[in-house]
Amino acid sequence: MAWYEYIVVGIYLITMLLLFLYSMGQLQLTLAYLKARRKQQAPSPQITSYPFVTVQLPVYNEKYVVERLIESVCNLNYPKDKFEIQVLDDSTDDTIKLIAQKIETYKQKGIAIEQIRRPERTGFKAGALAYGLKKAKGEFIAIFDADFVPSPDFLLKTIPHFENPKIGVVQTRWGHLNRNYSLFTKIQAFALNAHFSVEQTGRNYSHSFINFNGTAGVWSKECITDAGGWSADTLTEDLDLSYRAQMKGWKFKYLEEVETPAELPVLMPAIKSQQYRWNKGAAETAVKNLRKVLTSSFSLKTKLHATFHLLNSSVFVLLLLGGLISLPMLFIKYLHPQLDLLFNFASILLFGFLSIGFFFWVASKKAPYTKVKESFIPSFFTFMTISMGLSFHNGIAVLEGLFGKKTPFIRTPKFNSIDKDAFLKGNGYLKSNGGLNSVIELLLGLYFVSGVVIGIVLNDWGLLPFHAMLAIGLLTISFQSYKGARYA
Repeated sequence: MAWYEYIVVGIYLITMLLLFLYSMGQLQLTLAYLKARRKQQAPSPQITSYPFVTVQLPVYNEKYVVERLIESVCNLNYPKDKFEIQVLDDSTDDTIKLIAQKIETYKQKGIAIEQIRRPERTGFKAGALAYGLKKAKGEFIAIFDADFVPSPDFLLKTIPHFENPKIGVVQTRWGHLNRNYSLFTKIQAFALNAHFSVEQTGRNYSHSFINFNGTAGVWSKECITDAGGWSADTLTEDLDLSYRAQMKGWKFKYLEEVETPAELPVLMPAIKSQQYRWNKGAAETAVKNLRKVLTSSFSLKTKLHATFHLLNSSVFVLLLLGGLISLPMLFIKYLHPQLDLLFNFASILLFGFLSIGFFFWVASKKAPYTKVKESFIPSFFTFMTISMGLSFHNGIAVLEGLFGKKTPFIRTPKFNSIDKDAFLKGNGYLKSNGGLNSVIELLLGLYFVSGVVIGIVLNDWGLLPFHAMLAIGLLTISFQSYKGARYA
C-alpha cells in the first residue's frame, strides 16, 4: 500500500472508533434512563409557600407569536402579588406596538407586567436576560422563549423543588404544539423527545452535568449570580451558565413529567438557523469550559460524561469526514484484499450504532411521556437520513465554534404555524438559505450517489446503505433549503 492509503485507512478507522465511542455513551444514558424509570419515584412536592418570581420573556421581532406568549404567561396560576413579568423587548418592528397593547390590557387586570427596552442590543439574548436581572424583584427567575406556551400550573409544579437550597435550576420537558405539521416537524420532535426523555433524565439520574435548555425552566437568582451571570461569549448562553453553575456546586432538577409546549420550526432555513446556533454554541462552550471540568475534582465518570456532552455536536464532523473518506476506502479495499480482516473489524464497530437505535426506540416507545403511534423503524431511518443530510451544515458550525470564529446570535424565526401557513409567505423574518452551502450540499449529495454506484460496480455492498442515506439526506436538505428560501 502507498503511504497515502495508510493515511486514508487510519483516518477512517479513527473516525469509526470515535463514532462507536459516542454510540456507547448514548447506550450508557439509555441504561441510566431505564434504571431511573424503574426506581420508585418520589411524589412531586406540593407548594407550601409562594416566593416572589420574576418571569422573563426575551423577545426580538416576534409579531406572530408574542401575543400568544404574553397571554399564556399572564394566565399562570400563581398569586398576582407574588410574580412579575418582564417582556425583555429588543424588537425593531411591529412587535413593539403589539407588546405595548397587550401589556396595557393585562395591567388593567392587575398583572405586574412591564415592557423593558434596552438602549442598545448588546449581548443578544444573554444581554437581555442580564439587563432584566438587574431590575428583577424575584427570588426565582422563570424564562420562556417567544414560541413557548406554558401551562397555568407551571410555577406550581416547579417552584416547590427549590425547597432544597442546593437546587439552582428546575428544567421541564419541551412539548410540541405543531408536531404533526409536516414530516420535518415530526423528525424534530423525534429527536427532541429523545433528548428530553432519555438524555436529560439519564444525566440527572447519573448525577452528571445537565443543561438548562434556554427556556421552560426556572433559575434561582442566587445561582445565576454565584455562577457569574449571563455571558454572551458563546451562542449557547444557557449551556455555558449551566456548566459554570454546576462547577460551583449547584444541583439541577429535571422534570420529565412536566411538559411545556412550543412551536417547532417548519421551514428548512429556520431549522438550519436553530441547528447552527445549537451546534456552534455547544462547541464554543466546550472550548470555554471543558478544560476546567477535566482539571476539577469531579469524578472520572462525571468528567467522561461532560466530555461526551460538550463535544456531542462534533458527531456531525465525524460523520461527514467518515463519509468523505469512505469512497476512497472502497477502492483501497478492492485493490488490497489482504486487508479484509481489518475492514471486517471496522464493520464490527458499525454495530455500535445499534445502540443509537436503542436510544431512540426507548424514547419513542418506552418513555411514558413521549410515546408515539408511528412505526419506529421508518421514523428512525428518516431521522438518521435527515441528520446525515445536515452533517455539512452542522459540521461547519462545529468547526467554527472549535476554532473561535465569532458570529452573531441569529434567532430562529417563528410564524405561529400550528395548522396553517398563513404567516409564511412574505413574513419578513426568514433570511434566504439557498446560497453557497446549499450548492455544496447538492454536490456532496451527488458525490455520495457516485458512492452508491461505485459500490454496486465493485460488488461491495457494505457501505451502500450509508452512502444512500447520505445522498438522500444531503439532496433533501439542499432542495428544502431552496424551497424554504422562497418564503423570504
